[in-house]
This record gives sequence, C-alpha cells and structure tokens, in this order.
Amino acid sequence: MSTILDIQNLTKTYDSGDRHLTVLQDINFALQAGDTCSIVGPSGSGKTTLLGLCAGLDRASSGSVILNGVKLDNMSEDERAQVRNMYVGFVFQNFQLIPTLTALENVMVPLELRGERNVQKQALELLGRVGLAERSDHYPTQLSGGEQQRVSIARAFSNRPTILFADEPTGNLDEETGTRVEQLLFDLNKEAGTTLVLVTHDLELAEKTNRIIRIKGGLIVSDQVTALMNNGQ
Repeated sequence: MSTILDIQNLTKTYDSGDRHLTVLQDINFALQAGDTCSIVGPSGSGKTTLLGLCAGLDRASSGSVILNGVKLDNMSEDERAQVRNMYVGFVFQNFQLIPTLTALENVMVPLELRGERNVQKQALELLGRVGLAERSDHYPTQLSGGEQQRVSIARAFSNRPTILFADEPTGNLDEETGTRVEQLLFDLNKEAGTTLVLVTHDLELAEKTNRIIRIKGGLIVSDQVTALMNNGQ
C-alpha cells in the first residue's frame, strides 16, 4: 500500500503578544491508501487544527505534511489550494454549502474548478447516490440538516478525492439521521477506495474506523488499530 498522508514532527504555535500558545506538539503518524482513521479528544485538544494542517488549510509552525507524495510545508496558499482540489474532499459539521446555489450547483462547483466536462450529469449521478436526485433544484435553506449533509458528501466525492477529511460530520444531526449519514459516508468511501480521516466526539462513530488517534493537550496520547478493519460494515 502507498502512504497517502505522512505527518512528521508537526507542531503548531500561535503568538498572541508576548505569549506563545502551542496547540499541537511533535505529532507523528502515517496513513495508507484506504485507511479509515478517527481523531478524538476533548474540546480544545487540537483535533480540528490537526485536520486543517493535514488538509493544507493552514501551515504548521514546524514539521512536515506530505499529502499523496506532495510536501505542503513551503507551499503558498494558492499552491496548497491546487493540491486540495486535486486530492482532497471535505465534509464539515455545519455543511458549508453555498446558500445561493442549488444542491446540484453546489455539487458541480468542484467539478467546474477542475475543468471537467459533463459536470451536470456527474453531479446529478452523485446526488442520486445520496438519494437526493429529486431535490437537485432545492437551495440549502429548503433542505433538512440531514439532506444538506448528504449534499455536502456528494460534493466531497465529486472530485474523486484520494483522501477525505470529515470534521464532526454528524455533529449537527439527530441520532437517527446521523446514523444514516455515517453509513452513507462509509459506503461511498469504501466503494471509492478513499482514505478517510474523521474528527469526532462520537466514540461509537470512531470505533467504526480501523484506527483511532487520541489527542490531549496537543499531544498524541494513544494510537490504536481497532479490530474493525472493514470500513464500518
């Protein structure tokens, strides 16, 4: 298996006046193609910061992020954005759909950014996969929370990502809807062979991945391979 994500001695420090706040310190781990991994820990432990660094949304203070063989450390924001567009998909807790675009148009955006053809057809097929083909012309405000998250999952898979990052993907959903969204996420991920990295407070969700990394105070306190190795099936 090839290494999709390699994190080496990653540290993130914020300066506030003469104070230095270290959010992450000397983080090391690697993920292989097709891995599913959860990052768990208490609020303020650095989980979301780590996810952002792994995805190239932010730059570390020191250490390295190597994403699909590409070293992000000294890249500009534009260069990192190009890497994200090529290899990365995102699912966020608050959906982050564009409110002025329909469900279909939201899913089309990454395809258009890649300069692909037949983007409307591809986007409709993805909406069909998440059970929302008949809602394609609805705007986010016309959709339930669960439907909005399903649109965001379709959008995340639209550029056929090598790695998918999900930040509390069921955090704003009720239990029943969250369970359906989880299953959809794992099903699509397994079908696509994507590497999945979840940040979650939900230990039941974390245990559906084949690896759990626990963070506390900006440090990895445990890195556990679970008995469940089949993407939550």
